[in-house]
Amino acid sequence: MLRDPVTAYVALGANLGQARAAVLQALQALASISGTQVTGRSALYRTAPYEAQGPDFINAVARIDTRLTAPDLLDALQAIENQAGRLRPYLNAPRSLDLDLLFYGDAQMHSPRLNLPHPRWRERAFVLYPLADVWPQRVSPQDLVRVADQAIERLPPMDQELP
Repeated sequence: MLRDPVTAYVALGANLGQARAAVLQALQALASISGTQVTGRSALYRTAPYEAQGPDFINAVARIDTRLTAPDLLDALQAIENQAGRLRPYLNAPRSLDLDLLFYGDAQMHSPRLNLPHPRWRERAFVLYPLADVWPQRVSPQDLVRVADQAIERLPPMDQELP
């Protein structure tokens, strides 16, 4: 584990089963990762599948402070996905839960297992809009124009959801 916490951003999405509940449970699971604290979360958004199949997605982005290294954080995220029943039968298959590490501090990493920052974060409305909720300085108006053709809807909060 690292001594000083690093701020990281995680995209969450699901489009199978109770997708909204899966994303909310994943937000809680992020807080239970050793050495990690959730310091912000976006609203929930509904989006049509983008380069994927199946029903609409529920998406969010969480800001976390973590003492884990980026590869260890990725392992923890994949463990949460697996606990939620994530299967990977083919590329862009519908998913019970998808957790993507978007940013890990200012780290730049390019490996077969992990690329940071996430290589396609600027191409996806389902990342940009929730990311703007928790890191507005990172998302430019030009970024949002670039994804204007992708349908996205900010969902109203439900009483029982996390604050």
